[in-house]
Amino acid sequence: MDVIYYIFAATVGTAALLASIAIWAPRKTPIRVLALAAMTLFMPIVYVQFVGLLSKPKPVEWAWLERDVDRAEVLSVSFDEGKAIYMWLRLNGMIEPRFYSLPWRQQDAEDLEDAMEQASRTRSSVVVTDPFSKRSLEERGGISVEIIPPATQPLKKPQIPPRVYNPRNPEI
Repeated sequence: MDVIYYIFAATVGTAALLASIAIWAPRKTPIRVLALAAMTLFMPIVYVQFVGLLSKPKPVEWAWLERDVDRAEVLSVSFDEGKAIYMWLRLNGMIEPRFYSLPWRQQDAEDLEDAMEQASRTRSSVVVTDPFSKRSLEERGGISVEIIPPATQPLKKPQIPPRVYNPRNPEI
């Protein structure tokens, strides 16, 4: 199950707790009804906000739950020159891609663009190592990109001609 469901459940639980405190507090009835209405309106607003966040890129600095990921396959890169680098990454052990944004650095953009071009020419894949490190990109010296060549297919065994029995030959 995805983390977003747990976050939504925790948010709704917290809102329900606050609403129950407001309802059971020694207040006048209109104020308690207002607290219940606010809690009821809060749930769909939070849900819509979480759904809206799913389509937006997450800054790599905010990827706290992914800190232990050491490699990620780059599926696509998009550049907003001078502002940000957007990447679709497939993390180790995951099928669905994730959308992240990096702060703009000219050298990182050039490295990623060169790697993606070379990988498309050779049908290789691009892998970013340690994408969510606690250290900043400046401390690490930029993003580290590797080009992984495609797996080679095993060669077919040579076809051995069928043996035909020769009655004049003493070998069988």
